[in-house]
Amino acid sequence: QVQLVESGGGLVQPGGSLRLSCAASGSIFTNNIMGWFRQAPGKERELVATITSGGTTNFADSVKGRFSISRDNAKNTVHLQMNSLKPEDTAIYFCYLFKLRIYWGQGTQVTVSS
Repeated sequence: QVQLVESGGGLVQPGGSLRLSCAASGSIFTNNIMGWFRQAPGKERELVATITSGGTTNFADSVKGRFSISRDNAKNTVHLQMNSLKPEDTAIYFCYLFKLRIYWGQGTQVTVSS
């Protein structure tokens, strides 16, 4: 059974930074794509960033230049570094893993507000 557990969400002021982490269990950490999606109230879930096992990354236009994504294959973790946060980044952030099917974490709340 695959489990994804997120951590690192919270409340931050505009312009601040947060780092989200996701720990994956199971033996499917290699040869897959991991990433982060987010869902704001009243909106559809949207892609934030992805990273392949080989390190190829992809970002939503809205976060390019502000967010970075990394993974540690030895520790089965993926991280999302969020800088220069804006109020419109407020959402529940979900870790995701794709290998034959999509797996989701339970989500962690990120609130950007003064």
